[in-house]
Amino acid sequence: MTPPFLIDLSHTSHTTARTGVQRVVRSLHQALGARAVPVCFDPYGCAWRPLEDWELANLLPGDPALGRGSRWPLGARARGTFRRISGGNPPLPSASSGLIVPEIFSGETARALPALLRTSPGPHVAIFHDALALQFPELTPSSTVARFPSYLKELLAFDGIAAVSEFSRAALLDYWDWLGLRSTPPVASLPLGIDTPPEFSPVPPGDLPVVLSVGSLAGRKNHLALLEACETLWAGGARFQLRLVGIAHPKTGRAALERIESLRAAGRPVRYDGPVGEDVLESAYRECSFTVYPSLAEGFGLPVAESLARGRPCICRGDGALVETAAGGGCVVVDTALPGELASAIGGLLSSPSALASLETAARGRRFKSWSRYADELVAWMGTLGWHAGK
Repeated sequence: MTPPFLIDLSHTSHTTARTGVQRVVRSLHQALGARAVPVCFDPYGCAWRPLEDWELANLLPGDPALGRGSRWPLGARARGTFRRISGGNPPLPSASSGLIVPEIFSGETARALPALLRTSPGPHVAIFHDALALQFPELTPSSTVARFPSYLKELLAFDGIAAVSEFSRAALLDYWDWLGLRSTPPVASLPLGIDTPPEFSPVPPGDLPVVLSVGSLAGRKNHLALLEACETLWAGGARFQLRLVGIAHPKTGRAALERIESLRAAGRPVRYDGPVGEDVLESAYRECSFTVYPSLAEGFGLPVAESLARGRPCICRGDGALVETAAGGGCVVVDTALPGELASAIGGLLSSPSALASLETAARGRRFKSWSRYADELVAWMGTLGWHAGK
């Protein structure tokens, strides 16, 4: 029997936040099933170990956290410290087929990675999401910008990198080329899977259409431009509700939160749900007429694909990986995602039922990869790699 892979869930197993990366990590873990054993680096035990029950529970569907940070209860800290002192850390599986690292790992985890790489003979694969921290440093938390060059260099220790899009693949290779590196791991473009509903739901009737925007409120997500676009339309007499779903970054999302409050105080129909669970998210998609994803650039753009898979057209920028997703139809692509351009696109769909219906038809004709298929593709690609024990 083939031994399982190890999958590093050091961060996701210690938070219930549902950011885009964490949703990818949880979905991949679920799709791999018995083919992978989830592990983490325990900073209190100073060792890699299999997940405990409370950590596995954090991987299940549930109410998301308001913050992004890791949570280590006092009991878990005490157990780790005791194991470190007594030398009783639980062992990793004695055999494995390789290692998958789907998270953007921290510096602490990176320093511990060599020990994990030695434990698993290979192949060792990391999933690469994007290099947007370097491409948009002015819209990214300074701590992330400072850490990111080290992370991109640490990826060189892997046998292969599975980029989530061709755009992300090119960004990583360009950075390594800029560093003057000549010997780098192979980088493949393996677009992500998405969760899809069993059937399409019709747009609910009503005289107040709902325009939905799903995604973290953060600098490069460009929600300020969306809010100004909607204010322009409301001031001109347009009737619709803007519904926003997603966790707010405490620093780069603050301006958008303040603008939401000022619009609500002025009586504008804007609703901010914050982070929500999967059931509420599905309900939000069912209740909207179309979606807007105003992000300036993405490594993949999960909300765009999820909207289209539910038969809901999406307005998004035609840049970065979003080009790859929008190319199959169902999207209104804007060039700059400035307020005026977004207002024109939103107003156009609100005022033209025929245009909206045509986009709905195109969206319903799209076919997207399941997470099960993505997991199969990832495992198959790993089997083609050379790895350290064989080099």
